[in-house]
Amino acid sequence: MAGDVPTSKKAILFAIFIAFGFLFGYDLGVISGCLIMPDFIRRFGQVDSTGQSYLSSSRQSIIVSLFSAGGALGQAFTSDRLGRRGSILFWTAVFTAGVAIQTGTTYSLAQLVIGRYIAGLGVGALSAIVPLYNGETAPKAIRGTILVMYQVQIISGIFSSYAIELGSHLLNNSASWRIPIGLQMAWGLILLSGMFFLPESPRHLLGTGRSEEARRIIAALNNVPEDDAVVVEIVEELDLAIKAENEGGKATWRECFSSRNAMWRRTTNGMMLQFIQQLNGQNFYYYYGDTFFQNAGAGLSPFVIQAILGAVSVVGTLPAMYFIETWGRRKSLLLGAFGQAVCALIVAIVGHLYLAATGTPISELTPRNKSAGGVVITFAVLQVFIFGTTWGPTPWVYLGESFPLRVRPKSIALGSASNWFWNFMLSFFSPRIVASIGPLIMLVFFGMLVVGFVYTYFFIPETKGITLEEVDELYRSGISAWRSTGWKPSEKHYRHAHAHEHENAENEKRVSGSEDVA
Repeated sequence: MAGDVPTSKKAILFAIFIAFGFLFGYDLGVISGCLIMPDFIRRFGQVDSTGQSYLSSSRQSIIVSLFSAGGALGQAFTSDRLGRRGSILFWTAVFTAGVAIQTGTTYSLAQLVIGRYIAGLGVGALSAIVPLYNGETAPKAIRGTILVMYQVQIISGIFSSYAIELGSHLLNNSASWRIPIGLQMAWGLILLSGMFFLPESPRHLLGTGRSEEARRIIAALNNVPEDDAVVVEIVEELDLAIKAENEGGKATWRECFSSRNAMWRRTTNGMMLQFIQQLNGQNFYYYYGDTFFQNAGAGLSPFVIQAILGAVSVVGTLPAMYFIETWGRRKSLLLGAFGQAVCALIVAIVGHLYLAATGTPISELTPRNKSAGGVVITFAVLQVFIFGTTWGPTPWVYLGESFPLRVRPKSIALGSASNWFWNFMLSFFSPRIVASIGPLIMLVFFGMLVVGFVYTYFFIPETKGITLEEVDELYRSGISAWRSTGWKPSEKHYRHAHAHEHENAENEKRVSGSEDVA
């Protein structure tokens, strides 16, 4: 599409700001650090027979997992009614309120958990609406890169939380955890204030009959006048696509799984990629990497370990902005699944056979324990790095560019809901599984990565370098996923066909009107 100008600075700045991922990633990192802070444990934990405070695995599960228990489906009910921009404002306010409830608690576990649940509703909805907004405003030549920025900022949020807790945990009062948790209100307020200066999605505006406003925004995003040929072509192309999408009446949830335009395939792909992403093993490292490193004899505090994992994640995500457009979506997923599977298998086998038991003093570690620890640390870090480059951002990119305007909010909501549901399941059950089988939990992630490789090869088509409207044509063509890399769109023929149909309809109206006059 001629209007997809890759040098549109406004489009890039809008996308960077809207993907303010500190909201999404920061809490994932901050809560794991709070769980090992003495003041947090004293206030929200239990007391054993010796009078020592502790957090049981079940209480840890509840505190961590309820943040992921809902929200992603909520944006589907607001993104059309309030618009993409209004929906982001609403759910950011919900998130900020939830953070305020958490920060204000003293000894009430119920208040803490309710606050996390409310904040999770906001973040879950935003995790779906942000890829939707970015996918609809970004020029196609850099759409993948811009959507990757979303993941970059999520990982940066995680790393920032680790860095802040590295200092705050030294405080001997509630400030140790109130400061890192309360800072989330700043991220929410920044996004709330900035949204008043960002535009609505042009695709949403055209879909709701606000064509003049859409024209102004398209011109601004592409740095051209409103009457420029670029704007005219984009508006005409989107109008034709929207009319074709709306022929069937109001979209329903059932349509997300209908055979029309292969929607069932597209929605299933989006949900499956998010499911596999959550069971890659990276969140396990975020939550329990400190145990692996301590048993390996690294001699580092959990907060330093978290900072290392966060830094590796950030460094790993940066190359994805380049590889997503050079390798494409399929190659990124395939190479990522293979590389991570190798790492997970090595960590599982070496960790199970040669690592010392949990709690073994460093002075009692054998040379074999320490050698095995070096191997485990190396491949754990490598797996986190590979995830950041491939499976971290790519499922979100795919989710943001795979659906027609008609059902886009609902289908993206389903994909995001899949992500948050499996995040909830992982954070809830991991402590119990680790208590039973230890490092062998990595075999579960190895198996899922094998599934991810196979699923990608047979079912995920390449969507690099094509417009959102051309993605419709790709799926309608019925081409096999493994042959889709060489697929060429014929969008001009599609556009001309609909223009011809529209012209015939207008001619018929004129002829009918002439006959009536006669």
